[in-house]
This record gives sequence, C-alpha cells and structure tokens, in this order.
Amino acid sequence: MASGLDTQTLDSVFKSRPDILQDIHKAADSPSRVQLFNKIAGFIYEQIGDQQSGSSLKRRRVDIEPSQNGNTPNATATATIEDVTSENILLEIKDISVSIPQRKKFELCFTPKHLYARVPGTTTPAPGIVYAWKDVEYAFYLPVPEKSQVQHNYVLFPRNSFALSKSGAPIEEPLVFTVSAGAPKPGSIGGPNAGAASAVSDSYSTLFHWALNKCLQAAGNNVQIVSADPSKFHSKVRQPHRPKEPAVHVKGFRGSKDGYLFFLENGILWGFKKPLLFIPLDKIAAISYTNVLQRTFNMVVEVFTGENGDDEATDEVEFAMLDQEDYGGINQDYVMRHRLQDRSMADQRKAKRELAENAKGKKDADGEGDEANGHAGEDGMTELERAQMEAEQQLQDDEDEDEEDYDPGSEGESEGSGTSSEEDDDDDDAAEDDEMDEDDELGEGD
Repeated sequence: MASGLDTQTLDSVFKSRPDILQDIHKAADSPSRVQLFNKIAGFIYEQIGDQQSGSSLKRRRVDIEPSQNGNTPNATATATIEDVTSENILLEIKDISVSIPQRKKFELCFTPKHLYARVPGTTTPAPGIVYAWKDVEYAFYLPVPEKSQVQHNYVLFPRNSFALSKSGAPIEEPLVFTVSAGAPKPGSIGGPNAGAASAVSDSYSTLFHWALNKCLQAAGNNVQIVSADPSKFHSKVRQPHRPKEPAVHVKGFRGSKDGYLFFLENGILWGFKKPLLFIPLDKIAAISYTNVLQRTFNMVVEVFTGENGDDEATDEVEFAMLDQEDYGGINQDYVMRHRLQDRSMADQRKAKRELAENAKGKKDADGEGDEANGHAGEDGMTELERAQMEAEQQLQDDEDEDEEDYDPGSEGESEGSGTSSEEDDDDDDAAEDDEMDEDDELGEGD
C-alpha cells in the first residue's frame, strides 16, 4: 500500500528526517492513510515553497532562529540548517553547559562561518543556537558570582542583541555558556583542529580564547574578548564564598529578578538570567541615583534606543537595591572616569527619590548642579553622600526624641510621651521665671 505515496514530495519535505519517512512508509497500510500522508506532505510542500536550483522540486528550508522572537533578523537568518550542517566542522567541544538561550549541556561546533550548539548524538544545530562569526558584536569572559568553585561565563552578543525594545528586553538573545577553571576532559575535543587545540588546552579558558579569537579573526571580525578588571572596578562588599578574592560584580535587582552588574571597559552588563542585557558606553545618555537609603540605593541608566529612527529617543533601565558600600566605586571609579552624566537632581528624578522628603536645608542653586554631577561641594562631599549623612542624622534625631519621650513610669501607656512633654514645658517655665527674678535683682542693685 505504501507504493501509493507521493515519494517525491515526501522526500523533499522530510529530507533531513529519514526516521519520519521510515515511519510514514510503515504506517501507510491503507488508502485513507496514504491519502492523509500525501495531503500532509503537499501542504508542507506549499508552505515552504523554496525552489531548488536546477530542479523542479522544492526542498525543505528552515531558517535559523536568531532569537526568541526574531523581530530583527540579521545575516544569520539567511542561512539554513542544511547550509550550516554542510559546513566543515573545524573543532567540536563536548559537555559544555549552556544557560542562554537554552539551559542544557551541548556540544559546541566551530565551522568557518558559524558557531552552533548541537545536542549530543545528533548531527544538526539546535534551533536558535546558531551564530555567524561575522555577526558577533561583543564577547565577554566573566566570573560566575557566588560560587565556591571558580567558574566563568563566556557571553557572545550578536548584533542588536543589546538593543532595548519597548518591553525593556533585548531584541535578540546572546549565547552564554559556563566553563570551569580546570582542563577539558580527555576525549571531549574533536575535529580536524583537535591537535592544535590540545596545545592550548591547559584550561577551558585558554582553549576557548584561542578558538574564539581564531574564528573571529578568520571571519574578518576584530571583536576582542573583554574580561572584568578588578584594578579598574571591584565591589567593596566582601564575597562570602571566596573572601580573599575581590568581586568584580555588584548584586542588585532589575524589577523582581535578582542579578549582577558588571562595570566593564566598554559598557555595563547585567546577567546572568533572562533577559541578559548589555549597555555599551556610547548608548548611555545618563546615569543617576534614586531611592537613596541608609544601606541601599537605585541606579537609573538612561539609554539611547534610536527608536523610530530618532537618535535622541531614550529609555530608562533601573537597577535596584545596590549596596551603599558600592556607591563610591560606581560613581568615582566608573561614572566619573568615563565622563557619564549623573542627573540625580534632575526634575524627573526628584519625585522618585525618597530621600528628598527628609533632606534638610536649602542648597545653593549654583552649587546644586555641580554636586548633582558627582562633583564635591565645599565640604568635600558629593550631593549623594551629603544627603545620606543628613538622612542618617535625621534617623538619629528621631531615635533621640523617642528616647527622651519615653517615661518608665507610664507602664507602656501611649500618654507617657505627653507627660514627659508637659514636664519639660513646666521646667522651661520655671527656668524663665528664675531668669526674670535674677534680672529684677540686678536692676535693683543698679
């Protein structure tokens, strides 16, 4: 009965899935099933509609998924699974933990034009995890925070993956995979370049740095792998897992999700949960601070989005609950060093700052702008530092007042504070009477 199948259409549609073809032939044991399979194949054939050069048949064409939503396809989207699979694999590295776009262990395959992930035991790229070398715009090598064992994440951002949409999420997803500080396991490296790779396989980092740089350069891409430099920026907060090692990240929140900020030489990276975000320095319009409290503060990054072709269009990204100990490093070592504007006293920020309601005194209008930009005032303190000190002083004053109002004899009654206040008033009146009597005596003496 299987002889009634439209084998030409079925073969063209399911060319890359011989297992499905085999199952169809086994299941086509009645005229109704043969007709059903032929209809399915014909429908898919019409939907795909790719004309194969030199043939009247159409072949299956599956565009590589460049991102989670594919709103802005790049050059990678013009390739097909067949195209990428047909490329010679120069190097393959097994048992690599990928966290973005998918959390799973994959084999990473290096070809002349692409880097892609492959499920162990298969021969085709995993959908959505294919990156053209020429499209990689940023590459990073960063420590994984809060791990007792040293681990690092490699992060590759294709073009437009750092841009912001209206939802605040990157338009495309980067590639993030994790490596340990040790050397690759025996037998985990394959491909024609495995011999050359063995010479640089003392650790995963030396292996991947070598492989990534070689492939990027061969594709004419001069992107460099950027690492965090603790001599330029590091957190003042002690790491509980590795206390002797300075942390190069700052813990915080973006919305309800916790994560880590990395202040790098070419921008600010937020990781390592979806959506990952990288903001290049040249995309930052301003950095300001809000919700400045005794122990934490928020940082707002105003980003040029270029939305609708408007180069001045901006959007704001807020990172919350940053430790107050890291303010000096962020403001002095990063914001001021890179000459980023700090608009913490701008009108649009004032309503968001809880501290403004408790701050005392009036500030000089001329000095206010300089202090808001991170410059020290006459007392050598920035506006944020002075505001913090005033807030702490206000808290201390409130505590002192509470202690003064407390009456041990009131047995916890709420009227106790009123009794204390009345006694203070009586004492003040008595003191004034004594002073008046003394003045009268002096007058009589004259």
